[in-house]
Amino acid sequence: MDVPVWLWVAFAVTVVVSLTVDLLAHRKAHVIGFKEAAWWSVLWVTLALIFGGVVFYVLGVNAGTEYTTAWLLEKSLSVDNLFVFALIFAYFKVPREYQHRVLFFGVIGALVFRAIFLTAGVAVVNRFTFVLFLFAAILFYSAYKIIKGEDDSFDPSKSFAVRMLRKIMPVRDEYAGTHFVIKEEGKRVATPLLAVVAAIEAADLLFAVDSVPAVLAVSDDAFIVYTSNAFAILGLRALYFLLAGLLDRFHYLSNGLAIILAFIAVKLMLQASHKMISTSIPEIPSPVSLAVIVVILTVSIVLSIRRPPPEKDAEETGQSDAGENAGKASDGKPAE
Repeated sequence: MDVPVWLWVAFAVTVVVSLTVDLLAHRKAHVIGFKEAAWWSVLWVTLALIFGGVVFYVLGVNAGTEYTTAWLLEKSLSVDNLFVFALIFAYFKVPREYQHRVLFFGVIGALVFRAIFLTAGVAVVNRFTFVLFLFAAILFYSAYKIIKGEDDSFDPSKSFAVRMLRKIMPVRDEYAGTHFVIKEEGKRVATPLLAVVAAIEAADLLFAVDSVPAVLAVSDDAFIVYTSNAFAILGLRALYFLLAGLLDRFHYLSNGLAIILAFIAVKLMLQASHKMISTSIPEIPSPVSLAVIVVILTVSIVLSIRRPPPEKDAEETGQSDAGENAGKASDGKPAE
């Protein structure tokens, strides 16, 4: 795809300005509430859609559809990241007012690593088409793990990045405000906040194993795959604070993501077969992929809202029974 240089420059300027504004707006550590997170989420989504409109206008309908599909796909897959973020924050007992700062630097690292992985992925796919079959196998396996409930096994304490950090420098037990490194007795010591950033980056590297093959199924153009990923990642922090505490309610979303991954795997296999075996083998057009992803996400969210998690019902029943027993005990009668 012949992408004008000015469009790359416009993208880079948009990202840098957005990150700068975000950093200045959150320069003082504070708890991100629902209302603030909602406004920022609207801002990031609007920015992504406006850029998508520019892609439609400059590069054409096909490129615009691929961008939108890739952005929505990455956005949906990033929901899994939110569960891991919550796990990491809980493990390290990160104060809520420091969480945005951690995610900000996590996003910067994610933008850098995704640029490397996606550039390498595009180069490999363009040269070795058979790799698409391998990517499809990875996505099928990821879908299987989600369905079997084996996708929540991330242990922050055992992540490679955290272990390497502890070998490089000592990590103190207490936080020191928003500082990542401080001096103690003339030596540089990492705070738990730096360990949290390392754990966040390690988690993103794991998720790249799913997201990179998935987005390459939508497009093999470096501009499309990276800009769509970047705008999805930029809105990840606001999405986390928007959905914090509500993640367990969307219990059908994981099943939806598994179906999406399996669908994208089939799309990859058809693409590879079309190129390597016979052109008579059909490919799945981007508009169809976009429609399928939208429908699956919508159904998953609606089902999650209409059918509360069984665990929640059980907890409420248990609390009700406990309340009744406590009431009996207070009347001088033995609680059963």
